[in-house]
Amino acid sequence: MSWIKTIKYKEATGSLLKLYNQVKGPDNNVDNIMMAHSLRPHTMQGHMTMYKYVLHHPHNSIDKWFLECIGVYVSLLNQCDYCVDHHFSGMSRLLGDQVKSDTIKKELISRNHNLLNQKQATALDYVKALTRNPSDLSQGNIDIMRKHDWSDGEVLEINQVAAYFNYANRTVLGLGVSIKGDDIGLSPNNSDDLNDWNHS
Repeated sequence: MSWIKTIKYKEATGSLLKLYNQVKGPDNNVDNIMMAHSLRPHTMQGHMTMYKYVLHHPHNSIDKWFLECIGVYVSLLNQCDYCVDHHFSGMSRLLGDQVKSDTIKKELISRNHNLLNQKQATALDYVKALTRNPSDLSQGNIDIMRKHDWSDGEVLEINQVAAYFNYANRTVLGLGVSIKGDDIGLSPNNSDDLNDWNHS
């Protein structure tokens, strides 16, 4: 499950059990990325808060499937199969079109964004630079996004989703978190209630 000790749901007590009950999915399943925080539950709370507010907030204006697409792309760039598998499944569910989803994934892998429109491709160019060479970014990168009709608020959404996935990828890769036992593609889908972290 990971290279460090983790506490399973059935062994949890106190504040850890309370958090597990907030983030669990069906059959008391807790994603391994969350369980990796079990020795320091406060870091799980911080992780879930960031995840919920960045990716599943009702005030986001970008389509959630594209935010998931950004997560898949960042995770591909970082070679984080765990997050690719989870969030590609989530993106596919949101799109409701497996053929289109599979084609988008192939294009993300090949860095060929033909299925996406130019506006979306521009966002992914920014995401790639932020992930690979963040110190090379300049005001010019933001100006390019504005020219492709991204508002400054949407640029912030894109920036935060990419930054979150770089954090999540490093949590997974740095602790050896595996996908074994996880229910793939579940997420806190109740965006209207920011206190509802349950995965479905």
